[in-house]
Amino acid sequence: MAGLFVSFEGVDGVGKTTQVERLRQYLESRGRTVLVTREPGGTPLGATLRRLLLRNVAEDAADIAPRAEALIFAADRAQHVAETIRPALARGEVVITDRYLDSSLAYQAGGRELTAKEIRDLSMWATNGLLPARTYLLDMDPAASHARLQHDEDRMESAGDDFQNRTRRAFLDLAADEPDRFRVIDAAQTVETVWERIREDIDRLIDGLIDGSAGETSAESVKATEEPVGKSSGESR
Repeated sequence: MAGLFVSFEGVDGVGKTTQVERLRQYLESRGRTVLVTREPGGTPLGATLRRLLLRNVAEDAADIAPRAEALIFAADRAQHVAETIRPALARGEVVITDRYLDSSLAYQAGGRELTAKEIRDLSMWATNGLLPARTYLLDMDPAASHARLQHDEDRMESAGDDFQNRTRRAFLDLAADEPDRFRVIDAAQTVETVWERIREDIDRLIDGLIDGSAGETSAESVKATEEPVGKSSGESR
């Protein structure tokens, strides 16, 4: 059976972790082998980079230059794809990642004021063009999602309301640009309602997978979404 690559995106506190776990349990109940991972930190190298990127503001991590930050995220992503994601897809597994390159586009281009083209080109080079077949964007007012957080703020979470609102807007713009890949779900709804939206969509996606479509997409297929989804090309949009 073909592998399937799914990502979850959204500002912190929208419930991604809960829905990732629900999806894992559901797919395993249907007989699929599922690998759950995350960015940053989905590999041993990534875990080291994650500590550098997301450590508490009190540890004086707030002054990482935007371009340096982008390169660190890209290094994490390159290792993540090479070591974890592509091998699992080749084995026919379902890969579910809590954040992928859209987080870089939203947080760094939208929130950090780098250009989207710079971030996208870097990410597509790092991943050799690999994009998820489906991205679930859990959308919510950042003020409301921030109130849900039950841990000390990291460097990203403490960036302020303007930053979080720009980031949310950037996520929504990304979804509007790629409607075939994204599904936007109102995360202010109940956990059960959000899950039902995901379950209904993943069932349709898997039915298409059984019919022969590949479970990943590429930069080239974003430009020509009417064509069958295929392997990644390494070309950037």
